[in-house]
Amino acid sequence: MKKIIFGVFAFCTLGNLQVFSQDKPNVVFIYADDLGYGDLSCYGATKISTPNIDALAKKGTLFTNAHTTSATCTPSRYSLLTGRYAWRRDDTGIAPGDSPLLIDTSNTTLPKIFKQAGYNTAAIGKWHLGLGNNKKQDWNGDIKPGPVEVGFNYSYIMAATLDRVPTVFIEQYKIRDLDKKDPIQVNYQKKIGTDPTGKENPELMRMGLSKGHNNTIVNGISRIGWMAGGHSARWTDQNIADTITNRATAYIRKNKDNPFFLYFASGDPHVPRDPHPRFVGKSGMGPRGDAILQLDWSVGEIVKTIEEQGLTKNTIIIFSSDNGPVLDDGYADGAVAMAKGHKAAGIYSGGKYSIYEAGTRVPFIVSWPGKVAGGKTSKAVLSQIDFTASFAAYLNVAIAADQAIDSENQIKAYLGKDKKGRKVLVEDAGTLAIVKKDWKYIVPSGGPSYDTFVDIALGNSVKPQLYNLKKDPSEKNNLAEKYPNKVAMLSADLESIKKRK
Repeated sequence: MKKIIFGVFAFCTLGNLQVFSQDKPNVVFIYADDLGYGDLSCYGATKISTPNIDALAKKGTLFTNAHTTSATCTPSRYSLLTGRYAWRRDDTGIAPGDSPLLIDTSNTTLPKIFKQAGYNTAAIGKWHLGLGNNKKQDWNGDIKPGPVEVGFNYSYIMAATLDRVPTVFIEQYKIRDLDKKDPIQVNYQKKIGTDPTGKENPELMRMGLSKGHNNTIVNGISRIGWMAGGHSARWTDQNIADTITNRATAYIRKNKDNPFFLYFASGDPHVPRDPHPRFVGKSGMGPRGDAILQLDWSVGEIVKTIEEQGLTKNTIIIFSSDNGPVLDDGYADGAVAMAKGHKAAGIYSGGKYSIYEAGTRVPFIVSWPGKVAGGKTSKAVLSQIDFTASFAAYLNVAIAADQAIDSENQIKAYLGKDKKGRKVLVEDAGTLAIVKKDWKYIVPSGGPSYDTFVDIALGNSVKPQLYNLKKDPSEKNNLAEKYPNKVAMLSADLESIKKRK
């Protein structure tokens, strides 16, 4: 049985907010990949049904103003695990598959906080935060540092994204099922080996390209980057969700008698969308819709396992996404044509890669039966960067002043006890934006305003942009010229945050 701290509530303070803890609940964080605010039926989608995620929302609180820190995956994941904005560094863009580890192993991280509180910790699924110390990684030996050095007791990961090599699973320090007689090589600068590529052998592909992704072909799908060897270890795309979901449920069963933190990072609905045959054609929206159904299945399997192990009342389940949606992201899978009126971003402008709201405003659900009110909706302003400080406060774990500097204790907001949440929100898509009291200021930038490749408004402009999100949530009416004083104040607030050390 799990150890419970009985008696008087233990109070812990971070900043000016006090919270209390009386136990050590398990924490399961389910992270979708490229899932939009409007992609779930519990968030208003009518063209697709996500019953398992909807059920999670009915048991808990659904948040309508929750955000990632960035409109792309690597920086969002970095900020979530470190409590530090990724834009404070120059090397936290979308990482190639051979990137070195981006998180300083000496830093405080979310899993380290749980470990310090006596938890077992696991990272299962997509990693995309780099591995090893340099770009000359020996993929055939011990691949480290990585998740273990960051604070996870157990890891079973994909190194990067599903569309990037190496297309293998890594358990702890080793590639699974690797034949030493067929060593693996990875290169992002030039072609290696003799495997066919999308550029040279398009006739061998079973999934067409809209743009890019024309390097090594694996399972009939062309990827970003070149890979040679490791044929016995290469994954089958249609089985990825089953593989990592089964790992997650096995981990829950194994650790049912001790507190655990599970970071489950799905690959759905990121490209290439190649769901298991049992989901193909079921959504009526093509591979992207089918991949969302597969994600919903994964959530259902994890929740069912928690229930079967009698852990429901002592487990916090948090569901969210790493950034906003994108339909055509390099593969010709019919996502745009088959959307059939489905609005992946809901009422918001932009999407993945965009500084507009759809880039970072994502689904966010917290379920903890008996502790978090069921069937509720909250407008509290949330950021995933606050996990670190929030759970440190809840578990009474101290954080050094120079660690997790951007993370705030918002545990009351996560648990539905605070209806306001953050006072200031910073968003990043290469260009920075700051949100305060419904006002959003976007810093002028010289980048393109629209990406024709992904068909998404990026929101860049050489002029300042100011929007009132309460009156204009779709960010159509730029009020910067009308309210220059508001622009100046928000700009000063952002500069103050940028100087924080």
